[in-house]
Amino acid sequence: MNWLFPLSKGSGPLPPLNSLQQQRQRQIESLKAAHPSLAEIQKDVEYRIPFTVNNSTISVNILLPPQFPQDKPVVSVYPPVGHHLVDSNNGTIISSPLISNFGMHSDLGKVIQSLLDEFWNSPPPWTAHMYKSGITPYPTQAFHYGPRHVGPSHTPPASAGPAPSPAPMTHPGVDSAHGPPRAPAPYGLLCELPLPVPAADSQAGLNGHLYKMPEIPESFPELCDMNLIQLSKLSENEDVLLEFFVSLPQFRQVTHDKEELITSIVDVAKKNLQLEPHLEGKRQEMLYKCEQLTQLKSAFESRMQRQHELSESCSLSTLQARLKVAAHQAEEESEVTAENFLEGRTDIDEFLTRFMEKRTLCHSRRAKEEKLQQSINTHGQFNTNL
Repeated sequence: MNWLFPLSKGSGPLPPLNSLQQQRQRQIESLKAAHPSLAEIQKDVEYRIPFTVNNSTISVNILLPPQFPQDKPVVSVYPPVGHHLVDSNNGTIISSPLISNFGMHSDLGKVIQSLLDEFWNSPPPWTAHMYKSGITPYPTQAFHYGPRHVGPSHTPPASAGPAPSPAPMTHPGVDSAHGPPRAPAPYGLLCELPLPVPAADSQAGLNGHLYKMPEIPESFPELCDMNLIQLSKLSENEDVLLEFFVSLPQFRQVTHDKEELITSIVDVAKKNLQLEPHLEGKRQEMLYKCEQLTQLKSAFESRMQRQHELSESCSLSTLQARLKVAAHQAEEESEVTAENFLEGRTDIDEFLTRFMEKRTLCHSRRAKEEKLQQSINTHGQFNTNL
């Protein structure tokens, strides 16, 4: 009957808090101020913070020892994860330097926030063995958002050796049997490509265009009809030699082909200029689509976050935490009723009615809490078929 008539409790005022207890209360207030979603499992002793990362819910449990903050808090996570902050032996206890170096002048709210930021920046890998009875985490997205990509301000570190060839990129949903894998390109930039070497009877142009040079004869019949004086004059006078070359049919063919090529280039340039308004319209349309995509992405992320918050509020672990707090509250109210009866503020009938009501409510909540704990151990915290 000690729980009904406690001998250690008196009617006088509570003793003042000592220095260690004041430090403990300040640390708890800092934790509550930094984390609005904090759930109180046991007053001034145990707290829990659920948060979502990579479409999965992780619960961070903070246990404060009796001599806290002289003694370090015990911080654990559920379900067990593989992370550099978590002890590799059990997968639950956080062994971060922020916890191991915790002291009287540390800020518990900021320390827990730093741990959560680290989980956000480097999310733990999720594997199938972390979920019981075939319960899988939230489905992963087919595309990824967030600042995980390397921006233009990030430059790769310089290396003394040659840069390795990039591996061929694979895309999800594309079967590799549709075609052989492409080998990596032997050149990284266009300026590193070797210049084409024309063959003996052809000359390479731009965009892979090949021009076939006219055949050059081994002898020119026009020179055979000239006498020695004419040949000497042709050799000594550059103007006469140039006039002779211009009159050759091969040279006239090259000149004609050049004029046709220039005309073709001008026609292509005019067609490109005519397509400029159409291409500009397509560019504006693409920019509009990109803006729409950004807005839809933002709306999708906010709704996903809301969905995760609702899932967290309805999970078995959250319901169990609320039942535990409610049972503790009902027990405290029954103790207050007993104190009022001992001090003579209530009569026997009112005491029996209120006390039995509070104790029944307390035992009912504890029974429901134990039932939820059995369901969590059997089905996992995300099972909804209860």
